[in-house]
Amino acid sequence: PVEGFSAGLIDDNDLYRWEVLIIGPPDTLYEGGVFKAHLTFPKDYPLRPPKMKFITEIWHPNVDKNGDVCISILHEPGEDKYGYEKPEERWLPIHTVETIMISVISMLADPNGDSPANVDAA
Repeated sequence: PVEGFSAGLIDDNDLYRWEVLIIGPPDTLYEGGVFKAHLTFPKDYPLRPPKMKFITEIWHPNVDKNGDVCISILHEPGEDKYGYEKPEERWLPIHTVETIMISVISMLADPNGDSPANVDAA
């Protein structure tokens, strides 16, 4: 197990929908909080990334107001049409639930204000 989160299937009959619980990282505004989110995997995973949505309301520059997480690791693979992200920063089939969650926990501790999904939070 990796410290800071737990993950598992929402329903044992659906391998594509997971629930994660994230412990707010120490020394952040989120310290002490427990945040529920869902990961929804596409049928062609691992070639395409899952979608992640916080179920628990959270105020963060890289989480839009409806809870969708916007970080590079969850963006479609390949070239960024805006030229902001390098292909190696985007989704790669080697990523796992663990690497996704490590990136999300890192995002909570160190938001990317240059590319906000929630401008008000930024």
